[in-house]
Amino acid sequence: MAGDLQHFLIPLALGAVGVVLVLGLWNMARGGSGNISQKLMRLRVLLQFVAIVIVMITIWAIGR
Repeated sequence: MAGDLQHFLIPLALGAVGVVLVLGLWNMARGGSGNISQKLMRLRVLLQFVAIVIVMITIWAIGR
């Protein structure tokens, strides 16, 4: 289980955070809607929480 989390879910979660971060920054840089930037940054915070939970579960599973 820990191997699957390490090699699949963690990179996926981190990649999702990175993509949303870049989309939010790109929207702000081009002068896009503030509403969209705000929604993307809120989504980024949620995805960061999910990524941290996945990492903590992985650490717990490795320790078992």
